Amino acid sequence: MSNKMNVDALFLGPKSENQVFFKEMMDYAISEHMHWRSDFHPEDAPLMTPVTQHQPDFRDTLYRTEGILQDLSARLKTKSVPWFSPRYLGHMNADTLMVSNLAYVMTMLYNPNNCAHEASPVTTELELAAGHDLCRMFGYDVNKSWAHITSGGTVANYEGVWVARNLKTMPLAIAACEKSKDLVEGMTEHQLLNMKSKDILDLTDELKKRGIFEEVRALTARGVGVDAGKLGKFLVPRSKHYSWMKAMDVLGLGQEHIVPLDVDGNYRTDVEKMREVTFKLMEEGTPILGMVSVVGTTEEGSIDSVHEVMKLRQECEEKYGASFYVHIDAAYGGYVRSMFLDDNNQFMEYDALIERYRNDDVIPEGVVWPKRAVYDAFAAMSEADSITVDPHKVGFIQYAAGAVAMKDKRIVDLISYHAAYVFEEADDDNEEDKQVVLGSSIMEGSKAGATAAAVWAAHRLVPLNVSGYGHVIGRGIVTADWFAKKLATAEPFVVDGRRFEVRPLMHPDFHMVDFTFKEIGNDSLEAHNKLNQRIYELCSYATGRTYTKDFLTSSTSLSEEEYGQTPRIYAESRGFSENEWNTVGSVYILRSAVMTHFLRDEIRFNNYWNNLRDVFTSLLSEIIDEENKQKLAHTAA
Repeated sequence: MSNKMNVDALFLGPKSENQVFFKEMMDYAISEHMHWRSDFHPEDAPLMTPVTQHQPDFRDTLYRTEGILQDLSARLKTKSVPWFSPRYLGHMNADTLMVSNLAYVMTMLYNPNNCAHEASPVTTELELAAGHDLCRMFGYDVNKSWAHITSGGTVANYEGVWVARNLKTMPLAIAACEKSKDLVEGMTEHQLLNMKSKDILDLTDELKKRGIFEEVRALTARGVGVDAGKLGKFLVPRSKHYSWMKAMDVLGLGQEHIVPLDVDGNYRTDVEKMREVTFKLMEEGTPILGMVSVVGTTEEGSIDSVHEVMKLRQECEEKYGASFYVHIDAAYGGYVRSMFLDDNNQFMEYDALIERYRNDDVIPEGVVWPKRAVYDAFAAMSEADSITVDPHKVGFIQYAAGAVAMKDKRIVDLISYHAAYVFEEADDDNEEDKQVVLGSSIMEGSKAGATAAAVWAAHRLVPLNVSGYGHVIGRGIVTADWFAKKLATAEPFVVDGRRFEVRPLMHPDFHMVDFTFKEIGNDSLEAHNKLNQRIYELCSYATGRTYTKDFLTSSTSLSEEEYGQTPRIYAESRGFSENEWNTVGSVYILRSAVMTHFLRDEIRFNNYWNNLRDVFTSLLSEIIDEENKQKLAHTAA
């Protein structure tokens, strides 16, 4: 039997092309569950008799159930967004894997709750297995790391700050406890607040051996709280997701202690400015609680230079004797690391990677991906303390499925609410690891075991390497490259004697393509923003039924308040003056995550682009017609 994977066989398809198989397996999932119920103690008599089932109120209840579901179906079909279609290029959403949908439905019927093992004896193990998969993908030692599923990237980011906070206060707690202060004897408070993560966790091993871990842990932030600003600053790129602001609020650390890091013209963290800010804090003696690196920014899909962050931390350790926690927010781009792994899950050398892409037709000639800086960033992810990733984004798994991975699983004891023990090195079948009570080890409580089954099933069918997800994700990357190039070289659109030019924000690091339309000769930034906002409205839920749209996309605004002067670079390249930028201070852009798998064929893509040009022309015509009617109405008034 061949193990070769066909990407088209993974999805239901834009026209439900795989509906026969999908319906067969859906019927199988439901039938198996009904048989399971029927076969439980077959000697038990049925508790609903045919007489009961033919009672008027019984039938009426079923009719009302049918009516409610028909109403729901009508609502869903009327207003839902058709993510599955190549006509949708917007948010980080697309068609989802059939195996995940089926696994979710199959498991949902059993209603497991992964809060406690007794409520989810099957899906708890599936979640831990899926966590091992993610740790392996990120280059962590699966015997020493740990990952679990969350409701999304926001909660995963919360946990990143949570463990950083508790870790940072552990040395202070050790010094405050009479039974453990000898372990840090002679160290100043400044030194205690700047220890390496590994060194702190090694100390916790000693606490466990002495039998005083829980006693000391009660003296950390989780027990005694946090003095305002004492733990130092949290460095986050301006491209950050808003969840970081929420995390500092929720965990009592204070948003004022976030230090924003400027981004460069590619919307990656500006390395030189990052180094300046970090060294300034070091010289001042201000501790750094943590630093965030973003792998796949929400608005631009940019990949921060993770390797430069890790290099910077090492320099700080050597020069200042001060370290800090590093978390990677890879909610969007985390699964892309699978594209760098060979069939043995080893990170490939750059030249070998490119050769593999060409041989397997993952990335064809003419598409330059990954850029060397992007490659280096993904290579360095294995050095980070923790990583956020969302299977429900580029894992192509349905909502809600986020995840967080931690390089050293000893860190879980700093946040858990069960008795601590020393994790021993073991293989993937480690029974001790399987008995971890998820509910007391994570931020959330009750959570759907069906989600764990969906993620686990996806990983079993689609390997987290170049032969599996590499082919799925690669299709979107190639299409995005072609799309960005078409936008960069497109001839102007001529409508009613007016000419409009479309251009991308930049060439993508990944598969997010941002772009704007500008009327040639109109150098008003306000008019530019109004034009693009109207195009978005006409290509979204904002103006009528999405199901009838010819093209759907998303949008965002890159403002001076959020991004500093970086968006000004694009504004100037589009011909807007310094005065225009200073007056408006933001640029409104159209944002397209190119996650579709169905435009990878060059002929099909060119046909798509030609049709899209017609759609864009029609949109501009509609906008001009609206403007003309408004002018007439104004004149008449």
